[in-house]
Amino acid sequence: MKEKLKVFSNGLLKENPSLRLVLGTCPTLAVTTAASNAIGMGIAATIVLVCSNAVISLLRKIIPDKVRIPAYITIIAGFVTMVQMLVKAYAPDIDKALGIYLPLIVVNCIILGRAEMYASKHSVLPSVLDGLGMGVGFTAAMLAMGIIREFFGTGAVFGVPIFQGVIDPIIVFILPPGGFFVFGMLIALANKLSGSKKKPEEIGCAACPMNGTCSKLQEKEACDK
Repeated sequence: MKEKLKVFSNGLLKENPSLRLVLGTCPTLAVTTAASNAIGMGIAATIVLVCSNAVISLLRKIIPDKVRIPAYITIIAGFVTMVQMLVKAYAPDIDKALGIYLPLIVVNCIILGRAEMYASKHSVLPSVLDGLGMGVGFTAAMLAMGIIREFFGTGAVFGVPIFQGVIDPIIVFILPPGGFFVFGMLIALANKLSGSKKKPEEIGCAACPMNGTCSKLQEKEACDK
């Protein structure tokens, strides 16, 4: 049970796909001008993640290694098409707001990355939990960005005015520079909360790939002689 919980929780903060692994940055920056857009994209990506992880895990021993990436993309594209049709039917406003970024979930690095790195190597239940955890983490990161950018950029959250007339909107927050600024601040916060203060690993001269041509190593060897 603890192992399954760990698989799910990894995507929330420690291995958050947006803020720690820095994957899927294109939709993260593009659609987070409003909180509703962010949560719509997050939910769509989560559904595709969970379903594709489950199917790829089921077929992991059948799919030939040489064609695994095209096979993964085909499976992911099938689920993206179904999600897009559902969004068009039941949430046309979200579909219009997300535009081209909804079908582009097919090539989202998070989904293809989890298929290759996790689902293709593990059984169905852990793969589903991994997809769910990564999807929730992705949605939470996008929602945080959407709320911050919409609040400071328009003075509203989910379209509801907050402190109207008290704080003047800062338009830059709903422009690309504001997206990069908020994204950077959230990455810094995620690194702080996850306690990532590990010092760079020292590999030493023996393991260095340049040890054959390094002038410092040659000087040291000459001095030793």
